[in-house]
Amino acid sequence: MNKPFNKIKLHGFNNLTKSLSFSIYDICYAKTEQQRKEYIEYIDEQYSAERLTDILKEVVDIIGANVLNIARQDYDPQGASVTILVSEEPVEGTMPHSQETPGPLPDSVVAHLDKSHICVHTYPEAHPHDGICTFRADIEVSTCGIISPLKALNFLIHSLESDVVTIDYRVRGFTRDVNGVKHYIDHPIHSIQNFMTEDTKDAYQMVDVNVYQENLFHTKMMLKETDLNTYLFGITTDELTDEEEVEIRTKLNREIQEVFYGRNLPDPE
Repeated sequence: MNKPFNKIKLHGFNNLTKSLSFSIYDICYAKTEQQRKEYIEYIDEQYSAERLTDILKEVVDIIGANVLNIARQDYDPQGASVTILVSEEPVEGTMPHSQETPGPLPDSVVAHLDKSHICVHTYPEAHPHDGICTFRADIEVSTCGIISPLKALNFLIHSLESDVVTIDYRVRGFTRDVNGVKHYIDHPIHSIQNFMTEDTKDAYQMVDVNVYQENLFHTKMMLKETDLNTYLFGITTDELTDEEEVEIRTKLNREIQEVFYGRNLPDPE
């Protein structure tokens, strides 16, 4: 059970900047050159600037803000970005999002909140020889004032296909209370994982690297999924020989491990 968190009585505007940034990776295997081309086309359609705009509008609602202006762009040959200018909504009652609890689930992009922003950029790519295809979306939600970006975390993870996720959250600057005392954070946080639902935590292997004295929090996530069919594009395991299935699974596991650990693994002897 979460302990109650007393609202800080501030002198003037809350000057803390809360930044949530993460990269989401979707990894798959496409056997032929044509299938790899079709994968890129699928990703560009699935995560077009128009759809990313819709996702970010939901984020704006979740964190409690108003859209002021939207700019978006689909790139040639692939990828997209979106920018949304927003302003903070009036907050009634107690401080919103002050507890370590998960945000809502769904039923990339830059957004500015007064002096803050949300952004997503997409990077689909396919390896020309070994069939591995990787889609990355870089997302940043940075807010000033009472609004916290952490409540958007669950929604974003579930809105994009996520095999590996790396997340950073940091609170910067300080704000003063009515007595002139500086506060370097205005809400309790022990782990980014506490803002995720139980089903999300059950589905992923997770590692935390937190620097509490710097208000810096880092979480890496790797999906535990083992069904090879969920990683195949344009084919199923029924169309593969046992040898092909072992080879593809080895390639996928290597790619996922390298992305998760952020380093190239040595070639097997």
